[in-house]
Order: sequence, then C-alpha cells, then structure tokens
Amino acid sequence: MFDGKLKNIYTCFPGGKHKVLTMSYDDGREEDRRLVDIFNRHGIKGTFNLNAGILNDPARIPMSEYPELYKGHEIASHTYLHPTIERSPIEQVAMQILADREALENVIGVPVRGLAYPNGSYSREIMDLLPMMGIKYARVVPTSGTFAMPADFREWKGTCHHNGNLLEKGRAFLDLHKTQYLYMMYVWGHSYEFTTHNNWEVIEDFCALMEGKDDIWYATNIEIVDYMEAAGRLQYTVAGDKVYNPNACSVWIEVDKKKVEVPGGTLVSL
Repeated sequence: MFDGKLKNIYTCFPGGKHKVLTMSYDDGREEDRRLVDIFNRHGIKGTFNLNAGILNDPARIPMSEYPELYKGHEIASHTYLHPTIERSPIEQVAMQILADREALENVIGVPVRGLAYPNGSYSREIMDLLPMMGIKYARVVPTSGTFAMPADFREWKGTCHHNGNLLEKGRAFLDLHKTQYLYMMYVWGHSYEFTTHNNWEVIEDFCALMEGKDDIWYATNIEIVDYMEAAGRLQYTVAGDKVYNPNACSVWIEVDKKKVEVPGGTLVSL
C-alpha cells in the first residue's frame, strides 16, 4: 500500500550526466578529413551521413577509406543517390535507403541504422516507413534553437546549423546546470561549407570550447537513440525501491539527487 513516500527518480545519461553533445555532417566530401581530425583532437563524436551511390566524384571521399577515416564515429545513410524523396514513389524511397544501407554496411561491417533526409525532404509516409527499413532515427533540416530532446527521433531537429551563432549557443549550453533536465546540443552541417565560407575557425573554436567537460556525454546520434531506448526498458517496482535492467548495457538514473548505475541484467535496490 502507498505510504506517502515518493522518490524523485530521473533518467541520466551515461556516468550520471545530464547533458549530451552530438554532431551530424552530410555528403562525405573531402573536407570531412579535416573535420574528423578536429573532432578527434577534442574528443567530440559525430555522425556522418553518406551516399554510397554517388561514385567517381573527386570531391567525395572514396568508400574504401570510410572504416579508417570515420573510426570512432557513426556512419549513417543519406540515401543512395540523394534524391528529393518526398517526390519519389514510396517503393523507390525504400530502395534508396536499403541500397545505401547495404553498400555502406558492406564496407564498414556494422549495421547502418540512422538517416539524414536528403535535401531535407520527407513526409509522414516516409517517417512511417523507416522502422521497416531498420532505420532508428532521421534528421531533418529545420532546427529547434533549443537544447531539448526530440519528441520523435524520426523527425529529429538539431539545435543549430554550425553557421547559426554556434559559439554563443555553445556557451549557453555550458551554462546549463539544472540537473532535473536532460539537455542535448545537436549541431549539423556540411564540412565543405567551412571551405566555402572560409570559416574553419568556427568549428575549431567550438570544439575547443566544448572539450573535456565532466557534465557532458559526447555521443553519436545512434548512441543517444540506443541509450534512451535502454533507459525506457528499465522496470521499476511501484514503491520505487527496486529497478531491474533487462539490457546488456548499464543505465544511469538519479534517485533523490543520488546518481545510481544500474548494470545490465541486474536488480538494484534504490
């Protein structure tokens, strides 16, 4: 019977953190080499959305180099040929996604489960198709301007494009200290834009600003989705005095301001 004693129990990111930073970059152009180097030097993790069907383009990185170049980051789909898919027959949309997945997976050897909509084009019908294509999330072009978690990962809005007052937003993100919320900063763009606008210092300065913060989890897009799904599978008693984690991975929670790790496959008393 309820005794009137309730706990405040919150989902945390790994390590008990309440903030996550993730990056998303499209098209696999040569400038990705410089961008990946910047990310690696500062401990930033990103997702790179690639088109396996656009070959013989000297501005794009050869697929054979993907495993080594993008090591430690995520490779996601951007469809096979980068069409404006809202205008395409739904069967062709499915083929664009599956063909891209298959070709990328043949090179990198792991499942490809994310998508950035090409040309920002999508529809409700396409969103509903994604789970049947093995796609767990999809990024759109419009941005939220906020640090909120998405309501629907199939319509995932970034916080900002990197040309959208990035350093100002980064400083605001660092100043967030209310641990009762989960905060996400999500930056997207194309690496070639830094060359086009001659502003590589924007991403250099941002990554230096964000490096090595104790309250930030640095994650790829799919790592965020997988972790939040794992957190959603935790099984609590009604009294909130025990929790069982059916996942293989640990999930972190906060119980009355105390951080608690719940290892995979264990029942933990709270």
